[in-house]
Parts: sequence; C-alpha cells; structure tokens
Amino acid sequence: MTSTEPRLSTDEIADLETIACTIAREAGDLIVDERPDHLGVAATKSTETDVVTIMDKRSEELLRTRLEAARPGDGLLGEEGASKPSTTGVTWVVDPIDGTVNYLYQLPAYAVSVAACVGDVHTEGAWRPVAGAVLNPVTDELFHAGLGSGAFLDHAGRSSAIRVTAQGDLAMSLLATGFGYDVDKRKRQAALAAELIGRVRDIRRAGSAALDLCSVAAGRLDGYYEAGLNPWDLAAGWLIVTEAGGLVQGQAGGAPTSDLVVAGGTEHVAKLAPLVDR
Repeated sequence: MTSTEPRLSTDEIADLETIACTIAREAGDLIVDERPDHLGVAATKSTETDVVTIMDKRSEELLRTRLEAARPGDGLLGEEGASKPSTTGVTWVVDPIDGTVNYLYQLPAYAVSVAACVGDVHTEGAWRPVAGAVLNPVTDELFHAGLGSGAFLDHAGRSSAIRVTAQGDLAMSLLATGFGYDVDKRKRQAALAAELIGRVRDIRRAGSAALDLCSVAAGRLDGYYEAGLNPWDLAAGWLIVTEAGGLVQGQAGGAPTSDLVVAGGTEHVAKLAPLVDR
C-alpha cells in the first residue's frame, strides 16, 4: 500500500464488494431486459470494428448514478467515458458491457464488470483492485471477491468458493486469449497463438476478458494471456483470480498493464509468461 492509498478495514472492503455485486446485477438486468430487438452500433472507438451500443451507454450511466448515490466521494473510470476524481482514495473502474461484440451478435458471453480500486487508475502499475464483481447476465453467474476474503461464484441461489487449478503442465493446459481491434496487432496476436497451440491442450477465444479471468479463477481454464487490456477490462477479474489463489502479472513479473496480462496458478504463470512476454 502506498502512502496515498486509504486504509480500508475488512468491513469497509466487504461493503464495497456488496455494492459491486448489487449494481452489477442491476446493470445486468438492464442490458438483458431492455435490449432493443434491432440493436445497432451507436459509435465506434479505436477502429470500425471496436463498437459501442446504446446499451453500453445506458449501462454505464446506471452504474454512474448508483455509485454516486452510494459513495459520492469516490472516483469513477468507465469504458464509455465516465470519469470523476476521488476524494476518498477509492475509484470505481467499470465496464458496462465487457464483450460488446458478443452482445451485439447475441452470443451469451458478455459481462458487467465493477471494481473498487485504490491508487492512480490513470497510471499503469500504480493501482490495484480491492473489491469487485463480474456478472454474466445470461447465465446469471456472479463472480465476486474482496481483498483478503476469497473469491466466490453465486449461481442458482448458492454461493461457492472458487479456486484456480493446480495444473502446472502446459501441454495439459487449456488457455484463453483475446485479440485487439487493430489489424496489425491482431495479426501479431494470431501468430503468437499459432506458436503456442502446439504446446498446450488448446486455446479458447471467448471475447470477454472479464469472463476469461473469472473462468481462470473458477478452474474452468488453466491460464489466460492477452495484450491490449484497459483497466476496466481487467480490474474486477484481476482481484477475483488472486483471491482464488492465482497470480495475475504483466511484463517481467510486474503489475498487469496494457502491454501484457498473464493469469493462472503460480506454477502455470511461471511457465506461460516467458512464452508470451515479448
């Protein structure tokens, strides 16, 4: 903890986790129940294929409004532009729909991601999550964690602790990754996946970094790697993996950044990271 970070008690972190879970569920209900029958692209971002829908914007506005009411002094950083400085040392990092292309095509692999973070969320390597939730509203699976309290999956009225796998053999590992929207970057990422595919059991590309990280935490995947992630893609899932006994790191073993995110069990990351850290 740096000198600028707040000293949060266990009860305070638990309260932040509860807020994350509550508003993630509310946003999840919104994007499913109020999705237009003929949803189109409202805007694009980094490229013509990096899309935003009206529901991304409505979901982020709901998250902003609920957080402002519950924690008026906290900061906010949202994928669709929501931004507010913090007076408490806590900043909420939110992704109103992680996996927007899946959402647009009605593929059931998208999520709402909400995380309470400390540190400077605008500077890579200078922040960390302390509470977070990721909801897949189609499957009604809610992954959540609070710093020091473990990671959990709530589904069908039950809450169960989750753990990463102990798989240390890359040849027997199921990995996930993702590809950026820039064509040249995507080609480089595909070339790396082609190099790895013969060294692992298989590779999945689901289209939601938040859900990929939660799948690692729940033991559904042995590992995950990707370059090009933003704080909102990463924040809640990062904490959920580490609280599930895993490791999330970036280049040269440092904090995860847009340059690289590698996640899995400790032994698995130690073997995977040198292959993707380039």
